[in-house]
Amino acid sequence: MANNITIDETIVWQKITPGGDIYASGNSEEFHTGDWRTTKPIFIEDRCIQCLLCVPVCPDISIPIKAEKRTDFAYNHCKGCGICARVCPVNAIEIKAE
Repeated sequence: MANNITIDETIVWQKITPGGDIYASGNSEEFHTGDWRTTKPIFIEDRCIQCLLCVPVCPDISIPIKAEKRTDFAYNHCKGCGICARVCPVNAIEIKAE
């Protein structure tokens, strides 16, 4: 159920939706959740063989694919978990301190 209210200095807490409730789908692009990352994956394009094994293991869908090739990370959403680096068979991803 969508709640179309304006939140400003006149609103009372009873009129605001409870935290954690999701009223619309597909809004993750609006929120940059990579800001709390402490480690950062670095894509080394020269080493990449385009096996794409890193893509399905990324829990944040932070590895974009364009024209059937992976590109650099979408750092706005990447949490720096390092799973992609662990599955890369040619070490085309290095994890660095942020």
